[in-house]
Amino acid sequence: MRLTVLGGGGFRVPLVHRALLDDRGDPAGRVSELVLHDTDRQRLDAIRVVLAHQAAHHPGPAPTVRTTTDLDEALRGTDFVFSAIRVGGPAGRTRDERVPLAEGLLGQETVGAGGVLYGLRTLPVAVHIAERIAAVAPHAWVINFTNPAGMVTEAMSRVLRDRGFGDRVIGICDSPVGLCRRAARALAVDPDRADYDYVGLNHLGWLRRVVVDGHDLLPGLLADSERLESFEEGRLFGAPWLQTLGALPNEYLHYYYFHREAVAAVRDAARTRGEFLHAQQDRFYAQVPADDPAGAYAAWERTRLEREETYMAESREATGGWQRDACDLEGGGYDRVALALMRAIARNERTTLILNVPNRTAVPALDAEAVVEVPCLVDAGGARPLSTGAVAPDQLGLMLALKAVERSTIEAAADGSRSAAVRALALHPLVDSVRVAERVLDAAGVR
Repeated sequence: MRLTVLGGGGFRVPLVHRALLDDRGDPAGRVSELVLHDTDRQRLDAIRVVLAHQAAHHPGPAPTVRTTTDLDEALRGTDFVFSAIRVGGPAGRTRDERVPLAEGLLGQETVGAGGVLYGLRTLPVAVHIAERIAAVAPHAWVINFTNPAGMVTEAMSRVLRDRGFGDRVIGICDSPVGLCRRAARALAVDPDRADYDYVGLNHLGWLRRVVVDGHDLLPGLLADSERLESFEEGRLFGAPWLQTLGALPNEYLHYYYFHREAVAAVRDAARTRGEFLHAQQDRFYAQVPADDPAGAYAAWERTRLEREETYMAESREATGGWQRDACDLEGGGYDRVALALMRAIARNERTTLILNVPNRTAVPALDAEAVVEVPCLVDAGGARPLSTGAVAPDQLGLMLALKAVERSTIEAAADGSRSAAVRALALHPLVDSVRVAERVLDAAGVR
């Protein structure tokens, strides 16, 4: 089975490769060939050296690895496509952060004005990729890692659906699974034994129930402030607010519920997250020794750990300056979800995963094609969203507002509509003025 990774020179690709090495399932359903595509040959070469070390020091079979800068060559004949591109690279991310900050708005990669700017830049490329998949690999399944994941998944889904290939684009994110597993550990239960009731859009969701043997254990966790604040989301939001909500929010909702504090923390930091990662990754890729796989792997592991330790550092600083737990520094998340998804489809191993998929009828207030982030039943036929039932008014209100933002961004990216771009920014709950939205677009070069 062949897997193609777009953005194959990306820093997190070794985590995907590691998950493939650890796959001990039916050999007929394992990935035997890994194709890495990137527009940057230096990055491809660096990551390939890291993968060579991982494969050499791992027992059992390893997929052959091939690299290319030709998109059609990478796609042709593949079974699965992992789309993990970053259009504009780290420099584009830093502009998405700094331009809103200059107007007093949140500077963040996927949330607020920065997320809209990122979407405007990324969506045309993602749509082109979907068109090439339809042309040269129409039966491939597409697993989208690319942010902003919700709107990118929706735009790519439209391309394949309009060409008669059905819902073959599935978006994934590691935030929901991380939240669920941390909540289960706080409850002292095996995370794999629990069922999770989660609803939302990408980077805008809530865990509403944790069910073990037919019993919802979340009320007990919410009632216990000490246990509630023993894991990341509890420390981030504080027990009183979580008890008021009656649910556990995705970590990215910190930017909504504690907006002023988040903006102040980002503004006061010496560097934005994008600037930190830009400098960090430039150092890594510039120093990877092509003739020393062990040294390359050691450099990658040091860089990965530093990246995990500093994740959402500004938000943690704004809520007391606490450090991440060791179990949350292991890295990955995306890779495990992606492998579970791929195995379910390739081997018909039925499982339930929280994914970004077209809504169908899962969330009653949203239309069938709106991509939502909900638990899905996955097998050889793909991912089918499970019904969420009624959604709390405060949660649904945010979901509807953000879906309007996503749809306007998709429209603006598709036809270059300035009015749609202004609408996308001005309708965002974290943008407080139409005039500010217009200035942000002007500063970002969106005409």
